[in-house]
Amino acid sequence: MLVTAIVTTVSLTAQQVTFEQILRTDMEPANWLTYSGDVYSRRHSMLTQIAPANVKDLELQWAFQAMSLEKFEATPLAIDGVLYTVQPPNDVVALDGASGRTFWTYRYKPASTQGRPCCGRVNRGLAVLGNRLFMGTIDGRLVALEASTGRELWNVAVAGARPEAGYAITVAPLVVKDKVILGPAGGDFGIRGFISAHDPATGKELWRFDTIPGPGQAGNETWAGDSWQRGGGGIWTTGSYDPQLNLTYWGVGNPGPDFNADVRAA
Repeated sequence: MLVTAIVTTVSLTAQQVTFEQILRTDMEPANWLTYSGDVYSRRHSMLTQIAPANVKDLELQWAFQAMSLEKFEATPLAIDGVLYTVQPPNDVVALDGASGRTFWTYRYKPASTQGRPCCGRVNRGLAVLGNRLFMGTIDGRLVALEASTGRELWNVAVAGARPEAGYAITVAPLVVKDKVILGPAGGDFGIRGFISAHDPATGKELWRFDTIPGPGQAGNETWAGDSWQRGGGGIWTTGSYDPQLNLTYWGVGNPGPDFNADVRAA
């Protein structure tokens, strides 16, 4: 059973992050609007206040006490002085970047048939578009929250991502134009990986690309018998986007099984 709850302390001013802003992160370097900082995945800040000459003077200003003892792998979003991050496995927290004060917390309880990430119940972070935050969950769902309040707007199962079959979403989604793109982990448990795009207004799947080709798809002949059904190819890291070519690039994870390729012999 899926259970969600929200703890709100302060409602924030509604933010409206456009895709043009995400494309032009160089115009507002104080913000971090996508998982890797920009759509090219360069993960480089253009801020210059911290430099080799003064790094020795850094000191702690505040600390956030998370209600989780699991591994943190999330990269927070920074939007106009507010940090949005995930405490494992799937709670979303909005923090004051200046003081560490918690504005609101959205608590998510995965289904009892939750996925089985090989390396801990981690989540790498969020995506934003308009006044909406988007998070994948370890039980194979995609959730949209109102950024100003943490209120859940919709919660949908990502097509094919059945947690009981080893599918789990640990990746931070990528916003491209009017789509939210992500894919499941689970190659260690014999999933058939894919990348899917969703409508930010409803969560409806708009397209899906199978990372392991099935019958009639290019490359299926390299997968013997029905091994393509359990071929792995999960998504562990958020992809990139080239606006000039209008192409998105995603690294694909390990095959299934990892080390014994006999079942894939052509």
